[in-house]
Amino acid sequence: MSETKLLLAEDDHNLGSLLQEYLTAKGYDVTLAKDGNQALDIFLDAEFDFCILDVMMPKKDGFSLAKEIRTKNPEIPILFLTAKSMQEDTIKGFEVGADDYMTKPFSMEELLLRIKAILKRTKKGEINPDAEIFSLGKFNFNSLQHELKLGAETYKLTTKESDLLKLFCQNQNKTVSRSYALKLIWGDDSYFNARSMDVYITKLRKYLKSDGSIQIMNLHGEGFKLVC
Repeated sequence: MSETKLLLAEDDHNLGSLLQEYLTAKGYDVTLAKDGNQALDIFLDAEFDFCILDVMMPKKDGFSLAKEIRTKNPEIPILFLTAKSMQEDTIKGFEVGADDYMTKPFSMEELLLRIKAILKRTKKGEINPDAEIFSLGKFNFNSLQHELKLGAETYKLTTKESDLLKLFCQNQNKTVSRSYALKLIWGDDSYFNARSMDVYITKLRKYLKSDGSIQIMNLHGEGFKLVC
């Protein structure tokens, strides 16, 4: 099995070198970039399986870098490193498609566990690995290709957007509990994962608003229901 190729963007030389050495020793192929611009150049020139991005970097911050990375590969897992514990940073990270975040200082062992958990979800797909195409009002949704189509327009979904919409489609007109969705797609139902899911549901609603017959309903204290 080939090594997982990991892009690490960290402007703190000491931390970057330590992380690169540790993750390499754990079997990952790690490329280290010292700022956002260098990271983007490296990413555009090679194929990667996972990105770890520091939020506060010179020349290009982690959020801006993530947005540009997503234009090339909407599905690649992204984990943010931040020196701030501010909730605004966390929510902003989820809005640009983060799969997870860690606040410095952190345990390298915990970082490794989070990387493994994210790769397990995104590569193996814990919902259903089989290709499925759903007809959703005026939309067609290909869960394998992560594509939501309306006529000639195609929306390319991130892995989590696709997993979440697939779960709703599989349970159309049925209640999906918040805890079940979180544990299935995020791995646990923590507060920050719940906030992350809310961000993704908002994105799905924006995609689906072109068809007024489709609604993702909030059921207070219960969860969500996709009504079509």
